[in-house]
This record gives sequence, structure tokens and C-alpha cells, in this order.
Amino acid sequence: MRIEHIALFVNDLEAAKDFFVKYLCGKANDGYHNPETGFRSYFISFDDGSRLEIMSKPGVADENKSIERTGLDHIAFSVGSKERVDELTQLLQADGYAVIRGPRTTGDGYYESCVVAIEENRIELTV
Repeated sequence: MRIEHIALFVNDLEAAKDFFVKYLCGKANDGYHNPETGFRSYFISFDDGSRLEIMSKPGVADENKSIERTGLDHIAFSVGSKERVDELTQLLQADGYAVIRGPRTTGDGYYESCVVAIEENRIELTV
């Protein structure tokens, strides 16, 4: 068994798609639109076969996302090396994203950084 995909509602669907394509080498499909409900989505596919569905729909609640909260905490991406974690963290920070942890080696041995990215959702970069 495996997780087929994770879905994330966003307000700015195009900006979210661009983020995952630009920084994390995702490949977006052509998108889906239901004109009756206003629902739109893209599936972003990654080289290992994992997928992320990003979605938007009028009227979806946009609650405050405090750093410590229940529910989805972060999405982690393995970028292949410590050097790539460092490079991508620096690039994201230079482009205005807040780095809230790292790069560092955690107590359980992960080398990671954590960036507040798409609409206050956290993206973790790891080896």
C-alpha cells in the first residue's frame, strides 16, 4: 500500500502550481475545472511517482494557520543531498519565503530545513 496523493486547497492555484514546478521540479497536468461549482485543480507529479493535488474553489474557508496546529503539518520533499537542501533553502529565502528551521541535522538524524511557503503551508526539504 502507498499514499497515492495528498491534496491541498489554496486560494491562488496558479501561484501554487508555479511554486511546485519551479522549486521542486514538479510536472503539472493541464488542470481540471468544474464550471458548475467553480472547482479547479492541478495534479503535480514528481519523478518518484508521488503526486500532489492542489485545488481551489470559491467559498472554501481560509482559517488562520498557526505554526503549531493539528492536521497537516508539512509536506516533505527529498531533494537528494545536503548541498541541494542548502541551495534550495537559500534560493527560497532569497525569493522571500520564511525559513523557520535549518538547514540542520535533527535529533533523529534527518538533514532538513523548513520553509513557510504556499499560503502559510510548510514545506520541508530533506536529503
